[in-house]
Amino acid sequence: MFYKHNNNYTVESVTSGHPDKVCDQISDAILDACLKQDHKSRVAVETFGGHGKLIIGGEVTSNAKVDYEKVARDVYKEIGYDENLEIIVHIVTQSPDIAMGVDTGGAGDQGIMYGFATDETKEFLPKGVVLAHKLASGLEKIRKSGGIKWLRPDGKTQVTYSNGELQTVLVSTQHSIDISQEEIKKEITEKIINPLLSDEEKKNVKILVNPTGQFIQGGFEADTGLTGRKLMVDTYGGLIPHGGGCFSGKDSTKVDRSAAYMARFVAKNLVASGYGKECLVSVAYAIGMAEPLMIEAINEKGEDLAEIVKKNFDFRPKAIIERLGLQNPIFQQTAVYGHFGKENLPWEKIEKIN
Repeated sequence: MFYKHNNNYTVESVTSGHPDKVCDQISDAILDACLKQDHKSRVAVETFGGHGKLIIGGEVTSNAKVDYEKVARDVYKEIGYDENLEIIVHIVTQSPDIAMGVDTGGAGDQGIMYGFATDETKEFLPKGVVLAHKLASGLEKIRKSGGIKWLRPDGKTQVTYSNGELQTVLVSTQHSIDISQEEIKKEITEKIINPLLSDEEKKNVKILVNPTGQFIQGGFEADTGLTGRKLMVDTYGGLIPHGGGCFSGKDSTKVDRSAAYMARFVAKNLVASGYGKECLVSVAYAIGMAEPLMIEAINEKGEDLAEIVKKNFDFRPKAIIERLGLQNPIFQQTAVYGHFGKENLPWEKIEKIN
C-alpha cells in the first residue's frame, strides 16, 4: 500500500475563505477570464494578499482583455468578504525564452508530476481526504444557505485515522463575536460532522472544534495568503509524493498542472479497469521538450504498469490538453476542496483501457 492503513495518518482541508484559497481562486478566475476570450492564452498568475492589500503578479500572453482588479474583487465578494482591498496589478508577457519551447509543443517547465487513485471510495481517493473536503465544503454550504448564521468564511478541517478507523475530527471555523464556544461545538457537531459519520464512528471519534478557544478574526484581516501554498489540500493530503509545482493560476502548457491532471486520469482509469486497488503514476519532463523523460506506473503490489500506460495514453503536452479539453475555462472550480474527485472534471472521467 502507498499509505499504510495500519499506521496513523492525518489530512486536512480548508474553506474557500482561507487566505491561501482566496488567492488560488483569484488566480484561477483570472485564468478562466483569459481562456473565455482566447483559448490559447498563456497564463501564470500569482496572488498575494493580507491586511487590506492584494498583489496580482505574473505573466500573461493573450488576446483577451481582462480587468484583473475587477475579477479579484468579484471573487472576494462571492466568497463572503466585504472589506475593501487595495489592489496592485503587475502583469507582463511570457518570457520569450520559455515561449520558444512551448510554441513548438514542448513542456512549459521541467519537473516531476504524480497521479494517484484508490478504490477505497467512490471518488477514488483516500477516505480521509474525502471526509476532510466534505467537512470544509459543508462549512461553506451551510454558511451561504443561512443554516448557521454566525459562521464566517475562514475555516480549516482535519481528520486522523488509525488502523483504518477514524480517530479524530478537528474543525476550526471563523465565527461572529456574539456566540459561545459551547454553541459553536454543538451546532458544528450536529449539523456538519455527525451527518458525515457512521453510527460506529460517532461513538468512537474524538471531536475538536475551535481548540484555541475562539476564531473571530479570519481571512486577510488575520493572516496573509499566497497562491499555491495548499498543495497537499489540492492533491492527496500528503499521503503520496508531490512533484512540487502548484496548479492554480497556470494554463495547461505548464505541465506541473496538466501532467498532474493526466497522471490522475491515468491512475483512476487503471484502478477502474482492475489493474490494481491503488495505482501511482509519475511522469517527468524537460522544459521545451514534448516527449516525457520518464513515465512510471505501479499498483499496490509493486507491479509495473508503465507499458499499459504508454500504449493507452499520450503524455505530450499538446495531446494532454486536447484529450482533457484543458483550453476551456474550467479552473476556478478546482481552486477549492481539491482538484480531484469531482465528477464534472475531465480528468475524472472513466474510460476503457485496452
